[in-house]
Amino acid sequence: MDKLIPNEKLDIENILKDLKDYHPRRRNWIWRSSEGGTTSHISSDSKDAIYRVFSDHSKATKIGKFTYLETSKKLSSSVPLPAAHYFDNIDPQPSCSITTEIASGRFEDDIRRMRMAAWHGADHLMVIRTAGQSHMEGLIEGTPQGIGGVPITRKQIRAQRKALDLIEDEVGRPINYHSYISGVAGPEMAVMFAEEGVNGAHQDPQYNVIYRNINMIRSFVDAAVAKKMIAWAGIAQIDGAHNANATAREAWKVMPELMVQHGINCIFSVKSGIKKENICLSTVPPTAPPAPCMRMDLPYAVALREVFKEYKMRAQQNTKYMSSSTREATVSHTLNLLISELTSADIQSTITPDEGRNVPWHIYNMEGTDTAKQAFAGMDGLGTMLEIKRHNSELGDKVRELKERAVLFLEEMIEKGGYFKAVEKGFFVDSGEYPERNGDGISRKIDGGIGAGTVYERDQDYMAPVTAHFGYNNLAPFGKEAVNNPSSLIGGSTFEAPDKIIFIDELDEEDNVNVRMERTKELRNSSKIMPEMEWQGDGIVQTTMFLPTDKRTASFAAIEIGKKMGLTDVEVIHVEVMHPAEGTRVEIKGRVDFTIDTAKLDIPPEPEVMTEDEIRSIIKEKPMTIVAGTVGSDEHSVGLREIIDIKHGGIEGFGIDCHYLGTSVPLEKLIDAAIETNADAILISTIISHDDIHYKSMKDLHNLCIEKGIRDKIILVAGGTQVSPEIAAKQGIDAGFGRSTKGINVATFLVKRRKEIKESN
Repeated sequence: MDKLIPNEKLDIENILKDLKDYHPRRRNWIWRSSEGGTTSHISSDSKDAIYRVFSDHSKATKIGKFTYLETSKKLSSSVPLPAAHYFDNIDPQPSCSITTEIASGRFEDDIRRMRMAAWHGADHLMVIRTAGQSHMEGLIEGTPQGIGGVPITRKQIRAQRKALDLIEDEVGRPINYHSYISGVAGPEMAVMFAEEGVNGAHQDPQYNVIYRNINMIRSFVDAAVAKKMIAWAGIAQIDGAHNANATAREAWKVMPELMVQHGINCIFSVKSGIKKENICLSTVPPTAPPAPCMRMDLPYAVALREVFKEYKMRAQQNTKYMSSSTREATVSHTLNLLISELTSADIQSTITPDEGRNVPWHIYNMEGTDTAKQAFAGMDGLGTMLEIKRHNSELGDKVRELKERAVLFLEEMIEKGGYFKAVEKGFFVDSGEYPERNGDGISRKIDGGIGAGTVYERDQDYMAPVTAHFGYNNLAPFGKEAVNNPSSLIGGSTFEAPDKIIFIDELDEEDNVNVRMERTKELRNSSKIMPEMEWQGDGIVQTTMFLPTDKRTASFAAIEIGKKMGLTDVEVIHVEVMHPAEGTRVEIKGRVDFTIDTAKLDIPPEPEVMTEDEIRSIIKEKPMTIVAGTVGSDEHSVGLREIIDIKHGGIEGFGIDCHYLGTSVPLEKLIDAAIETNADAILISTIISHDDIHYKSMKDLHNLCIEKGIRDKIILVAGGTQVSPEIAAKQGIDAGFGRSTKGINVATFLVKRRKEIKESN
């Protein structure tokens, strides 16, 4: 496969073919390139001590009808935001990298999700691994299906990096691939990542210690080795400090500790040889509404930017306070994005709006990415209009306070004997705001934890002829070339000679990608499809309902409703009280076991829609008049008014002269008005369908126009929820429009039909 074709599905079988011979075409992280605009910078104005966010107007970029100050290079293939059709389908890309995290547990399906995410604008794709992999002593060679992540294996990484090589060509932008270098197999993971073209990685020994109870000494020695690999491969490193505010009882009180954790990993990484521009702080706003989050979260973000101005900021959405409401999660996400804009985040992680339900569905990866893209496009140039007050302000005072508390925390840690002693005394993840302590911090033993006692001092004559190395390895006796290039002694290590890598395929005969794909073979090689939300052929659908009862009753009733709808494996994924007495909103998911054969569907051709400018130009050159009304005894007016009124994008907006006669209008009155105004068309709305009155109204309109002698000169259009093009044509009407019709659809038809009548006459 040389390239992907936009309207053809990605061929997973071809991706998996000859993986043993595949080698990545690049290793290093690539930041977005500017479209002509520039990323907002931050600076401190010493004259008035006001913290500024600003953009460079001289590098503004014209995209469509708008000028942007903070954009990156546009994509060659993409899915614009839904509202983009109003703006010539432009798709401005933010200046910062956009992350989406993928964790379905089946890497072959994640590849498809990666392609979708790239088209929506994500260029940093993080593959979540299983938590259990932190406790594995070596690389996994088989690929059993994961839960809440995938076991990271060479085959999985090769397949996905190979696919991403094609995907980044398709969208016209480098895609950074990311996973985790942590746990007791951290150095082995780092070597494999460098070999296999992984571009970004989480690496923070403190994460191992605090959250995985891995021995402190083992974790830091492993990290020194891993960071050497990261430095050599140009991998962007993200730390794990943000986990403290996801774990602490009151997250907003651990901000000083977070700054200390960031500082420890940053300087450790620098000393290991990683370039500062590839060291990223994983920052998470510590609160969420209904807390007054901007007053608490923005000072923290400003403090981080000031203290760590030489490093990158990877902003992540707050998930600690995320419920199963996607609306609530999206609001918090958007507020977090405002902080990212004000403090110029370099990478914006999106998690998924569905994190609170732990259901990693395709659509939510795209929604999270679109939320970031939409928010940043909307806030473009915000820094040219706003100033962050750093002097004589509540924000400035809080920023200074956070810095002071962080310095005091660090000083006490050193006083108590260093990081290991501080962890042993439970300094970290204590929910007291330092220097207050609540005694609920996480405590680990220096001589305890996973891997305790497994670090050994090297022999004095230790020698390692490998490319990226931590510590002494006695190469001087072998000459200057060996010192500069240790692997020259063995004809190159696997970094220089990838053919030396031993590729081991999957070992599990029952749980492997070939077995899984055999089950879904028909869905890939035929016109049959099934609903899917996570894996191909999973048959999962989601539905929302309102039940007029209490929360608990509604939950169980919703499950029974799902079963009666024919769903299996029904689960409630969200419950929200609308009123304790009046009712509850419930969302459920369930599974269907049938397929739909798209080859047997009767799908009419999609109607052509002209552009707004095209329609306006034609109407300006030759004006058009229509008369309209709801007919018979029908008092429904909303639908027709939306088709006509300029406020709703109706045909008035294109310059069409509209005469609206109201509701329950006799057909004769409409025809007389059309004759009197010399109208080009009559538009009727007919909603009521009892006794087939909508059929009769359309047919009578056609017949009366014949009687009046105007049928061959006038366009007849009918609309309503029960109207279809087929029904209208059968009754003698030129066109019928049903649900979801917009003014531009009707305007396009009117313009085209008038031209046809003129040409035929």
